[in-house]
Amino acid sequence: MSRNKKPERKAGKYTAGHPMATFKRILSYFAPYKGRVVLAGISLVLNVAATVGGTFMLSVIIDDYIGPLASGASGVTMADFALMTGIMAAMYLVGVLLQYTYNWIIVNMTTQIQRNIRDQMFENMQKLPIRFFDTHANGDIMSCYTNDTDTLRELMANGVPYLISNGLTVLAIFIMMLVLNPLLTLFIIVMLVIMFAIVKFVGGKSGKHFVRQQKAIGVLDGYVEEHIEGMRVVKVFCHEDAEKEAFDRINGELRGASRKAHTYANILMPILGNLSYVNYAITAIAGTLFALSGVAGMTIGKLISFLQFSRQFSAPIGQMSQQMNSILMALAGAERIFALIDAKPEEDEGYVTLVNAEEAEDGTLTESDVFTGKWAWKHYHKADDTTTYVKWTGEVEFEDVTFGYVPEKTVLKHINLVAEPGQKIALVGSTGAGKTTITNLINRFYDIEDGKIRYDNINIKKIQKPALRRSLGMVLQDTHLFTGTVRDNIRYGKLDATDEEVENAAKLANADAFIRHLPEGYDTMLSGDGSNLSQGQRQLLSIARAAVANPPVLILDEATSSIDTRTEKLIEKGMDSLMRGRTVFIIAHRLSTVRNADMILVLEHGEIIERGNHEQLIAQKGRYYQLYTGAFELD
Repeated sequence: MSRNKKPERKAGKYTAGHPMATFKRILSYFAPYKGRVVLAGISLVLNVAATVGGTFMLSVIIDDYIGPLASGASGVTMADFALMTGIMAAMYLVGVLLQYTYNWIIVNMTTQIQRNIRDQMFENMQKLPIRFFDTHANGDIMSCYTNDTDTLRELMANGVPYLISNGLTVLAIFIMMLVLNPLLTLFIIVMLVIMFAIVKFVGGKSGKHFVRQQKAIGVLDGYVEEHIEGMRVVKVFCHEDAEKEAFDRINGELRGASRKAHTYANILMPILGNLSYVNYAITAIAGTLFALSGVAGMTIGKLISFLQFSRQFSAPIGQMSQQMNSILMALAGAERIFALIDAKPEEDEGYVTLVNAEEAEDGTLTESDVFTGKWAWKHYHKADDTTTYVKWTGEVEFEDVTFGYVPEKTVLKHINLVAEPGQKIALVGSTGAGKTTITNLINRFYDIEDGKIRYDNINIKKIQKPALRRSLGMVLQDTHLFTGTVRDNIRYGKLDATDEEVENAAKLANADAFIRHLPEGYDTMLSGDGSNLSQGQRQLLSIARAAVANPPVLILDEATSSIDTRTEKLIEKGMDSLMRGRTVFIIAHRLSTVRNADMILVLEHGEIIERGNHEQLIAQKGRYYQLYTGAFELD
């Protein structure tokens, strides 16, 4: 990462703003599974029908079978009673089986959709420009893969289906109550109006805070991830107490949002539960009076079924209100997920590619399918439908280049330089002078505002970014090793490299000796960014990784900054061999590493103030002379 000023990193950037559009987009993920959706829907409807039908049969069994059997009336036998009871039990059993079928379908379908969404996020993340990661907190992005996808799956698996299921249940129960006794149903309607008013008020308050909670989780994740990465720095500067205070503040904001969200959510069910008890008591009293007086055809069997329905009626309403909170929270998470999926990929208008080439005696170049050790730029000319091949030589030219990471701050000002094929160009200067920015522009991590950058006399905007970057090997100051074996980490520079090529690259970087002393040698597992290695060893593996890639151009950004002087001497010969025949850009604070450079550029405040080789700059007795002799130290 550049040490110059970058755009401010942001946490919690993604915000919910279009819930209906987001909801429709979520539903679109079910499109490839239409058959399963239909089967799950049928199972859901039949389950509701079986459950409600079983309860309705209570009135029939009591009035038409238990009553006559108790009074000794003729025409009804115990066998008839047993048959009807068995039918009712079968209906409930069918309901259980349908519920299991539905759950099995939904779990399999939603976990697959969750996988697809994560794949989409990761696929698009690989295409995003470096600027995106410079301006978004890593933990906030990670939260999209964890918390947000979990809440989204919960929405798809339980939120929406249960909302539909409970809605169908409420509708079916309401119809059954109208069938049993329309007059008594009026009591339910009055209570229903009261419940919906409470749900609207309390649920609205809860939903707003659930959205706040989801955003706060992203901020907290970002802070924790950043803190873990910087734990050594925290301990070195004894900032544990200050970091604890900052964490307490962020955690307190999350706690405040969660407390309010769950306070409203948790009081809703008790309120609705108590109202259902009140409604049950009123309905029982009124229903008993109706049954005793024979009003509206009320019977004991109908009363028992009606009371059972009244108990079942309030539960789905409470569950729907709870699901609404989860839905709002999931929609907020889905907005963040879709923001990552829809983030604008890195633009690449290039059409020139880098290919292996064979060179005839007359200098004619042809493309080769195998590695030849020679490279050429394959340049297609649309105007006359022809393709030409330009020999790669490694010449890099900056022509009046001006650039800033943000519009209001210019980092580089009118940079002009030419790196001849095979030259070693050293960039020195104070921190923030623009050294790393130059390398960021060569590989097009950022695009310039004014001026031109040419690679072998080709404007780099015409070169496809993968081809451009494949031609550039980078060894960064901040090394990064992946979880895997030592061999795998070196092979990361060239995925199809043979074991022999890997080991030769390690020997070139003088890493072979220490690797063979590891417990499993090249097959030693690394984890935690190579935490079981020293910083110097990690840097040596990074150099070996660049060596195995065999790139035409090398960029060494403080490549030996973490290596002691003795280790630096060990790799100097290997580095010289690695750099031979290649154009090399070297960024270094340790000026002894750039003495042999063909051209040294001294930058200050984004401008080249001196240029020449070591002897020429020493003779000028300018800034480089001051830096080299210690009269002026690099910041």
